[in-house]
Amino acid sequence: MGTLPGPIQVLSGGDDRLVVRLPYTPERIEKMRTLPGRRWHALERYWSVPRTPEMPAALLKLFAGDEVELEEGLAPSLECRILAAARTRGLSPRTASAYAAWALRFRAQAGEFSESKTALFLDGLSGHSASTRNQALHALVFLYEEVLHQPLARPARSKMPVRLPGVLSREESGLLLGSMAGATRLMAMLLYGSGLRLRECCQLRVKDIDWRENRILVHGRATPLPASAESSLRRHLEGVKRTHLEDLAQGCGGVAVPEELAADYPDASRQWGFQWVFPAPGRYYHAPSRQWRRHHIHETVLQKAVREARLRAGILTPASCRTLRQSFAAHLLDAGYDIRTVQELMGHRCVESTMAYDRKAAREARSPADGEGGGGEGKLYG
Repeated sequence: MGTLPGPIQVLSGGDDRLVVRLPYTPERIEKMRTLPGRRWHALERYWSVPRTPEMPAALLKLFAGDEVELEEGLAPSLECRILAAARTRGLSPRTASAYAAWALRFRAQAGEFSESKTALFLDGLSGHSASTRNQALHALVFLYEEVLHQPLARPARSKMPVRLPGVLSREESGLLLGSMAGATRLMAMLLYGSGLRLRECCQLRVKDIDWRENRILVHGRATPLPASAESSLRRHLEGVKRTHLEDLAQGCGGVAVPEELAADYPDASRQWGFQWVFPAPGRYYHAPSRQWRRHHIHETVLQKAVREARLRAGILTPASCRTLRQSFAAHLLDAGYDIRTVQELMGHRCVESTMAYDRKAAREARSPADGEGGGGEGKLYG
């Protein structure tokens, strides 16, 4: 009979890496190959992985059911365990950070993980908005099911209030865009002309623009590239490319890319197609990769530019970046486009979300104070 494989050992290694001594089984090897940045050291016969705060927790989750021995000092914190589980589930970094913050707040307040403490904690949020309470609920459900591996009876979600989406008229949209200049004006044109979300616009990459079909590809959907923005966008990208070439000449030129892509294509972060369409003016140092990189324009830059443009244009209607995207949907429906088409362009999962932008019935409704036929003043009260 063969001997059973021994425990998996995780040790500190040099060069900001962790050494993983992995007694052989085919299943363990297949799991190991799913980790981004892993390396096999044939002479020493061990694996190594990048030493990141989330990596010990990721190894524990990956090899759940196996005996894993962590070197003293490597045991992951609760926050790292949540971030690792979120990455495994494919959650966005922003969602992962929010879930970790709620979990730490719950632990600090409750002191222990139990259903009774969880119910008390959620009841204590009654003064907050429905979206805040639902986010806290989802965070704690994720904590129990994905990190602690404990069952949790799910409380009911808070009912979200129904709000009519804010929409600008075509004239107001034109005034707003006319009061802007530079890269932020071009970004606002894509919010209104393509229906992009704020983050989608800020994180747009060069490869996402399909010049042949005049469309933008974001998150699995295609939305039109406005003809009025095409020439401005081409000129803008010429300047972005010059900056990128200068960065490359100085040994920089990288941007953040998904870890799985970076593991298979180490040079992807420096390729032109993966560069941000709207890069930040400065660079930052990315310690794990030891590279100087360039981030995209921060969301608050565009939000501030839109707010200031609305004030300059004298528009009284409350307007934000989200309003421009909502106006895109409303104006398409006003023009007679099919609601299913608009749903696909907006990236809505259900048609009910898109129906909120259909204003035809509200515009055609007549006040009962005007009588059956509508018309002048004094019909009922003259």
